[in-house]
Amino acid sequence: MLQQKIPATVITGFLGAGKTTIIRNMLMNAGGKKIALIINEFGDLGVDGEVLKGCGAENCSEDDIIELTNGCICCTVADDFVPTMQKLLERDVKPDHIVIETSGLALPQPLVAAFNWPDIRTRVTVDGVVTVVDGAAVAAGRFADDHDRLEAQRAEDESLDHESPIEELFEDQLTCADLIVLNKTDLLDADGLLRVKAELADRIARKPALIEARHGEVSPLVLLGLGAGSEADIENRKSHHELEHEALHESGVPHDHHHHDHDEFESFVVPLDAIAAPDLFVERLKPIIEAHDILRLKGFLDVPGKPMRLVVQAVGSRIETYFDRPWAAGESRKSRLVVIGLHDQDAKAIFDAIQAAA
Repeated sequence: MLQQKIPATVITGFLGAGKTTIIRNMLMNAGGKKIALIINEFGDLGVDGEVLKGCGAENCSEDDIIELTNGCICCTVADDFVPTMQKLLERDVKPDHIVIETSGLALPQPLVAAFNWPDIRTRVTVDGVVTVVDGAAVAAGRFADDHDRLEAQRAEDESLDHESPIEELFEDQLTCADLIVLNKTDLLDADGLLRVKAELADRIARKPALIEARHGEVSPLVLLGLGAGSEADIENRKSHHELEHEALHESGVPHDHHHHDHDEFESFVVPLDAIAAPDLFVERLKPIIEAHDILRLKGFLDVPGKPMRLVVQAVGSRIETYFDRPWAAGESRKSRLVVIGLHDQDAKAIFDAIQAAA
């Protein structure tokens, strides 16, 4: 009797959409299903993996959480993802389900296509691609660029032949979805929610299912068991770059071919001393984030007198903090924040301002 394929769920979405929160809630309510996680982050500080390791879910031990930190998973499929999957499938005790959290800057398309590799497709199938959307960020216009301004810039500089990297990436993540989770709807009123839904519908030709969520609370019964077999439908989910590549190829215009270019984005880590007044520090962070248009800021703080580490998660000027787990015996109590933004951000000014705010 042929062994049933292990289902895998790809959870994607732009920086700060709430992917890790959704996964954490899923693990705590998975009903004993043994889950293996593959976590990929853009940057050197693995915050998401650390947060998930600290959730204490019995069905997902630290050995079941694999972190890939050599760059965005969509660009390192052959070097990182495929060998990781092969090692996972060689384990004596195999998972009931595999969940992959992509970097917020990753294209899901190359990852889904990798499930067609011969030694993977016979043993694993993509149960579904779940794209998490920050409803409040959409409402605030984070993904809606001024196209008249962009056209004027292109007229002056012919090398600017594509849309904003943020807008393209957002649409590519939507295009690949089997399920869109419209998260953070608690931050929207009824009219705002209708406008966001209309914008999402206008963004892509495919019409995946859409559900609403608050605080990343989505039932595992919804997330796991979509049965989409997405790898067999990858031709209908092409990214902007793939479509542009095909158009240029058909026209005979010479061009370079690559899956995805992260040169437009940059990340760095800011080490800090212990933070005695975290509430004040958070208030001081808000104008820094706004002034420099920081896309994402997250990390851990050491608060003197507190036995637990403080998690900081910022999307725009919305900053969430919570204590997630005690500092382990022998663990160095370090305060560190990772900053992610566009490549032309003034990294030194941001670095200095955050350290001064502490």
